[in-house]
Amino acid sequence: MNRREFSLHTLGVAGLAGLGATLPGMAQAQGPVEGTNYVKLGQPAPVSAPAGKIEVVEFFWYGCPHCHHFEPYLATWAAKLPADVAFRRIPVAFRENPFGVHQRLYFAIEALGLIPSLHAKVFNAMHAEGLKLDKPELIGDFVAKQGVDRARFMSVFDSFAVQTKARQARSLTDAYKIDGVPAIGVAGQYYTSVGLNGTPERALATTEFLIARARKSR
Repeated sequence: MNRREFSLHTLGVAGLAGLGATLPGMAQAQGPVEGTNYVKLGQPAPVSAPAGKIEVVEFFWYGCPHCHHFEPYLATWAAKLPADVAFRRIPVAFRENPFGVHQRLYFAIEALGLIPSLHAKVFNAMHAEGLKLDKPELIGDFVAKQGVDRARFMSVFDSFAVQTKARQARSLTDAYKIDGVPAIGVAGQYYTSVGLNGTPERALATTEFLIARARKSR
């Protein structure tokens, strides 16, 4: 979804479900093409991966149906990354509500070490069960039903550390010039997305191409 589509999301996601199929894919014979399947940043974005690691960043929003669709592909792919690749997720916030609320939801989940148990469940709750989770009280109800201590979770959700992470996420989103999700940044140098490639599989193939390119340039 891009910024314009986010405003259409309130009308329902059914009309967006087939969007990816209409977007350009890479030319299979020649591989990913700069300007078509990926973009090289004019100004490098900051990276936080340790020296010797290639950073890969997924930009997403819990409310995005395309991010929901992409998540299982990405999770399977990320679980098999080589040792020299450092992967992390960054929730975008194009405006405070509901993006900022969902952003803090993710960072609270991350801070409590609950990504394996809750990340996919948030997507499922929003897209399969119809929960918005756009208010703190709704988030508190949701995590409590998952067996998480509500008071502890909400304390982290409102914490200075999570607010700091949110500010840093917004800066990185701007540095990569992200205007739609799901998107992937590589090594602070490249940007690609499902929209630029047409399918999740092609987006991940382009990401692997960019990882290899970043590895050669070290």
